[in-house]
Amino acid sequence: MSQIQKLLEKLLSFPKDFTWEELTKILNHFGYKELKKGKTGGSRRKFADAEKHIIDLHKPHPQKIMKRYQLEDVVASLKERGKI
Repeated sequence: MSQIQKLLEKLLSFPKDFTWEELTKILNHFGYKELKKGKTGGSRRKFADAEKHIIDLHKPHPQKIMKRYQLEDVVASLKERGKI
């Protein structure tokens, strides 16, 4: 089983310890790239795929652990696009 498959299984179980880095690896695997932000972008991050579908997230800080609602939003978005 590949690392991405393991991360996907972990994501779909909605763990309490899923990190920002793990999420960006999954998004990058599906062709999402982080969009450049302006000077006042703060902790808001946007990821877009080749079809310009945008996933808008708040980067957690100071901890790197994602909230459950964020994981649910990402999973719903990826399912909607047929990626998972």
